[in-house]
Amino acid sequence: MSVRAKHQSDIEIAQASKLKPINEIAELIGLKQEDIELYGPYKAKITYEAMSQMKDVKNGKLVLVTSINPTPAGEGKSTVTVGLGDAFNLLGEKAMIAMREPSLGPTMGMKGGATGGGYAQVLPMEDINLHFTGDIHAITTANNALSALIDNHIHQGNALGIDARRITWKRSIDMNDRALRQVVIGLGGPVQGVPREDGFDITVASEIMAVLCLSKDLQDLKKRLSSMVIGYKYDRTPVTVKDLGVEGALTLLLKDALKPNLVQTIEHTPALIHGGPFANIAHGCNSVMATNAALKLSDIVVTEAGFGADLGAEKFLNIKTRALGAHPDAVVLVATVRALKMHGGQSKGDLNTEDLQALEKGLQNLKKHMETLEKFGVPFVIAINRFITDTDLELNALQKWCEDQGVAVSLTEVWEHGGKGGLDLAQKVLKIIDKHENHFNHFNHLYNEETSIEEKIKTIAINVYGAKNVEFSVKAKKQLNEIDKFEWAHLPVCMAKTQYSLSDDAKNLGRPEDFIITIRELRPKIGAGFIVALTGEVMTMPGLPSQPAAYQMDVDEQGKAIGLF
Repeated sequence: MSVRAKHQSDIEIAQASKLKPINEIAELIGLKQEDIELYGPYKAKITYEAMSQMKDVKNGKLVLVTSINPTPAGEGKSTVTVGLGDAFNLLGEKAMIAMREPSLGPTMGMKGGATGGGYAQVLPMEDINLHFTGDIHAITTANNALSALIDNHIHQGNALGIDARRITWKRSIDMNDRALRQVVIGLGGPVQGVPREDGFDITVASEIMAVLCLSKDLQDLKKRLSSMVIGYKYDRTPVTVKDLGVEGALTLLLKDALKPNLVQTIEHTPALIHGGPFANIAHGCNSVMATNAALKLSDIVVTEAGFGADLGAEKFLNIKTRALGAHPDAVVLVATVRALKMHGGQSKGDLNTEDLQALEKGLQNLKKHMETLEKFGVPFVIAINRFITDTDLELNALQKWCEDQGVAVSLTEVWEHGGKGGLDLAQKVLKIIDKHENHFNHFNHLYNEETSIEEKIKTIAINVYGAKNVEFSVKAKKQLNEIDKFEWAHLPVCMAKTQYSLSDDAKNLGRPEDFIITIRELRPKIGAGFIVALTGEVMTMPGLPSQPAAYQMDVDEQGKAIGLF
C-alpha cells in the first residue's frame, strides 16, 4: 500500500487531484462545445441534439461489473468499475464509465460517498455525492408535484372518482427518514384537503426514478410517466397519470434531469453519472440514455449494477437489457477476502485475522453468483479486490480456488494504484470478449414475457437465490389476480429483497439452503415497465443508523467538504 494512500482519505485524494476542464474531456469522446451544457468547469450535460445525431453509430462493447452479496466489510464494486475504465484507457482502448448517481440517504447514513475510492474515483466527488446537477432533486419535485395534484383533484370534487383509501402513489424525499414511512395528511379542516393515510419513499425508490432511468428519449419519458398507476377508483379500476392529464407538466420538470451528466475520473477517463435507483428496492442500474450514449461515444463501456449479482445484475440482465436493446459482452464479478470470510462465519471484528476455514466456507456465496451468471450465458472474470489486511495465504487460496473452477481471475489493486492496478483485469476482460465475440447468442433472459408473474418470481427465487420455493401472502395472491385482470402479467419482475443475503433474511449469510422466499406485496410500476415484488422485511424508506455518517461531515472556511468519505 502506498504511503500516500495510507495517510489520505478518499476525499483528500480527490481534493488533491487535478481536474481537466470538462470541455477537454468532451473532446476526448468527440463531443463539441455545442454538444454539452456546462454546469461549472467540471460538470456538463449532453444535449438532446448530440444524442440524436449519434443514434446510428455502432455500439462499442459493454462490460457489467457486479459482486458477491455485500457485507459491512466492503467490496469496492464502484472502485473496481472506475479502475477498470482507467485501465482500459491505459491499454489504448477508447473507454468510458457509466455509473449511478449517489443518493443523499446512504451518503449521510451508513455508506458514505459512492464515487469509488482511493485512486479510482470519479470527480468532482464532493459535487457528485451531494447535489450534483440536481437530477435527484428534480425527481423528488416531480414525484411530490404529482402527489399535490392527486390530492388537489380529490379536494376539488374528485371527478375521476379516486378512492382516497386506495391511493398507491407516495410522496418522496432523498433521505433515510423512517418517521415518514406512514403519515396522515390533510388534517385541519375542509380547507386543508381531504384527510387520508399516506407515506414517503426514498426518492431513489420512486417510480419516477425508474422511469427516467429506463426511458430512451424525451417522448418515451412522457409516455412512461402517463402510464404510471397512482391508485384505484371506487369501482376498483386503476387511475393513471394520463387520467389526471399531468404527464406534460411532469415531463417539463424532468426535461433537464433526463440528460446524462459528463464528468471524469482521477485519470481523466470520461464518465457518465446518471440516475440512481437502489438495487434492493428498485432496479439498481444507471440510465439507459447514459449507457446508450457511452456505447456510441466509446469502444468499450464499463457500467455497474447495484449490490450483488442476485439483485443488480439479475435486474440489469432481465430488465435493463430489454429497454437498452443491448447485452453485456462480459461481466466482472467482484469478490474480497474480507467479505467471503464474513460469509463463512468470521465476525467483522476478527477480519484482520487470517482464517482460511472461514474463507473456504464463504466461497460458496461466490460460487452461487458464478452459477447465476452462467445461467444467463454471459462470460465473466472474477476480480479479487485486494485489501491491505489480506494475507498471501488467503489471496493464494482464493486465486487457486477460482482457477480450479476453470474461470478467469485477476488480483485487482485499483484502490491503491488506479488504472495500473487494473491492467491485468482489463486484459483478461478483453480476452474473454474476443473469445466469445462469435458466440454471443448464448445470452438469454431467465424468463419470457409470456410467463406469469408468479412463475417469473419463482424462476428468480429458485435459479438466482437458490430458494426451495416461494410463498405468497394473502394480499399478494389477491394482487396476482388483479395483475392478470388488468393485463400487466407480461411485464418483468423487480424483486425488492435484502442485499446482504441470497435469502430474504439479512442475517442468513453464505449460501443458505432449503429456504423459502416470502412475497408479502406486489406493486405495479406500469410506467417503469415492471412489477415490484416485496420480500421479507425490506423497506422502500430506509432508516438512519445509530451513528450516521453525517456526524463526521463538515465544511472548512474555503467551502471544502470534510468527512464525506
